[in-house]
Amino acid sequence: MSARPRPVVNFLPYQRAWIEDQSRFKIGMFSRQTGKTFSTGGECVDDSFRAWMEDRRARWVILSRGERQAAEMMTEVVKPFTKAFYEVYNTLVKGGEPRFEEGEFRAPQEKGPDAVYKALEVIFPSGGRITALPANPDTARGFSANVILDEFAFHAKSRDIWAALFPVISKSGLRLRVISTPNGKGNKFYELMTAEDTVWSRHVVDIHEAVAQGLERNIDELRRGMADEDAWAQEYELKWLDEASAWLDYDLISGVEHPAAGMPGLYQGGLCYVGVDIAARADLFVIWVGELVGDVLWTREIIARRRVSFAEQDRLLDEVMGRYRVVRVRMDQTGMGEKPVEDARRRHGELRVEGVLFSAAAKLDMATALKERMQDRRVRIPAGDVVLRADLHAIKSQVGVSGARRLVADGDTDGHADRFWAAALAVSGAESGYQPFDYRAVPREAAKEDAREVRLTGGFRARSGVW
Repeated sequence: MSARPRPVVNFLPYQRAWIEDQSRFKIGMFSRQTGKTFSTGGECVDDSFRAWMEDRRARWVILSRGERQAAEMMTEVVKPFTKAFYEVYNTLVKGGEPRFEEGEFRAPQEKGPDAVYKALEVIFPSGGRITALPANPDTARGFSANVILDEFAFHAKSRDIWAALFPVISKSGLRLRVISTPNGKGNKFYELMTAEDTVWSRHVVDIHEAVAQGLERNIDELRRGMADEDAWAQEYELKWLDEASAWLDYDLISGVEHPAAGMPGLYQGGLCYVGVDIAARADLFVIWVGELVGDVLWTREIIARRRVSFAEQDRLLDEVMGRYRVVRVRMDQTGMGEKPVEDARRRHGELRVEGVLFSAAAKLDMATALKERMQDRRVRIPAGDVVLRADLHAIKSQVGVSGARRLVADGDTDGHADRFWAAALAVSGAESGYQPFDYRAVPREAAKEDAREVRLTGGFRARSGVW
């Protein structure tokens, strides 16, 4: 800022580099306890005062992972900075002091009442504002402003937030700041940090670099106190660790991807195994078709539909049964799946269609079959499908207090890992094998020589007498 008698805060070199970088799209991956939120909050306050001095408005929106984190950003960073800046620069601005307010942000919904979120604001006499909100698709699309995504790797539904947010900053001149520590590879922050040929200005500062530039931290003490090398590597050394709890890690998923998979036109006429994940309302209905070629199950088609009627689901399955030589169909029979399974067995045969109740044990068996086939490279899935990757990666393995293992979805996909379960149903069907049956006619003369009387005296539809 011009005409400043002295700096308000003495930032460390890496913090100054971050603040002074005025790139439109800027992303920073910082170690814990290195002041990423502190310096980013300082940048937006600095810009707001600069705009005030130049008789223009600056609009900033801070989206944090939850209401508590948004409140902390406002009360512990933005407010203190605003007060400090005003003490130093009050002679260079006019119109009175900035106001701190707490209000509501209302997001209209397609059905039902508006969603209401707590909004904390700093309002400047020039008309500029800094607003802190919890991050979700509703709040992300509610403003045209400069945006800060704080700890973006930890935002639930990060891809939905991103899709809603990016049009907000499409107006020329608006800026986007994304900051976080890593949180595995299954989120939008990872994609932004690792994508090639982008417009992003990237800053990476681990704990070692921060201490080398003047941050006062005892690295050895912190490391011993944490007593978890994986967590230390991710939180402080910024290593991209795939979550230890992920049932299928990204390396395993990418290892079975193939550009020829997922293309119905490449069907070779072989035996097929089908998995069907039943859905209603917001969940996905998914049909996964795999063709067995040698000992490799090639994905031929994945059908995913949202908010389709049961009649439409029946029609889609009937079409699949007509297009492929399906020898086994495994369907989710849990809850609402009872009737679709019953109807499918009546239409396509009880020997071909099997209903599966999703108990913890059944889910673990199916997931294990899928994982083992992927580890053995005996399955092929479509290549380059980001949504499919996220769904397959979404299942986490957790061990409860009783020691029992259970599988849960992490919630950062466009469904409840529905594609994962459709794949697991199809693969587990193929693992059980297919036993073809055949018969040979007995020659009439041989049949006469071996003829014996058979007396039926009871049983289903039996009649007394000799046949």
